[in-house]
This record gives sequence, C-alpha cells and structure tokens, in this order.
Amino acid sequence: MPALPKLKKAVAALNKHALTFPETREDFPWGHSAIKVKGKIFLSTYLDEDNGVLSLSVKLPISNIMALTLPFASPTRYGLAKSGWVTSRFSEKDDVPVEMIMEWIDESFRAVAPKRVVSLLEADDDAPTPAKSKRNKKKSTRRRS
Repeated sequence: MPALPKLKKAVAALNKHALTFPETREDFPWGHSAIKVKGKIFLSTYLDEDNGVLSLSVKLPISNIMALTLPFASPTRYGLAKSGWVTSRFSEKDDVPVEMIMEWIDESFRAVAPKRVVSLLEADDDAPTPAKSKRNKKKSTRRRS
C-alpha cells in the first residue's frame, strides 16, 4: 500500500477548507468523504490508497466549462454532469492545484447551500446581502407623514 503523502495532505486541506463554511458536516456514504451543507453534498473526496488515486467532485454551475478543459477533470458520472458536477482525479505524482480547488469548493458550496446559509458568508464578508437590500428598500418606501 503506497504512503501517498501528497494526496493525503491535499485531501486533508480540501476537506478542512470545506468544513469552514457555515452549517457543514462530514459524512461517509459509500466509504467516501462527503462534505454537506444542510444534508446536501457540495464536496465529495475519495482517496483510493490501493490504486494511489485521489478523486473529488464538486458542483460548478459557473466554471464547469473551464474546469473541463483541464486534463485531470471530467464530467461526473451518474447523470450529475448535467447539473454542473465535475470530477477531478490525481495520482501521487501529480501536483494537486489545492488553491484552485478551494475556489471550486466555494462555488460548489454557494450552488448547493440554501440562500439563508449563503447569506451568512456574505454577512461575514461585510458584503450587502439580498436580505439586507430588501430590508433597506422596505424601510425607504415607508410613507412619511
């Protein structure tokens, strides 16, 4: 059985990053790590130690066309590709582009999470959220006497 230090380090960093998002947890269906928000998967990782391969899947509704041009990426099977899911596979000799995949994880989280949960991210970034904008509009449209 190979040691796979590069792949283990990459999967640990990616899963750790995914778990920093609000209301997330890790589950292990099918023997794979699945990071979920409100019960919906937004990152699935599987380190096949016998074959020395890391496989991960994310939902990329915006950047999937660009992602699929990369040599390690392919449409996710089981009919998930039609919803923008992309699977990437790496061996120990490959350089895993962790920073780019972290950006993909962000996109996947925002695609899968309920709007209320996504708004928690935006509130943390001090960015105006749709909910804040609606509240401000309601206040500004009050009749003045």
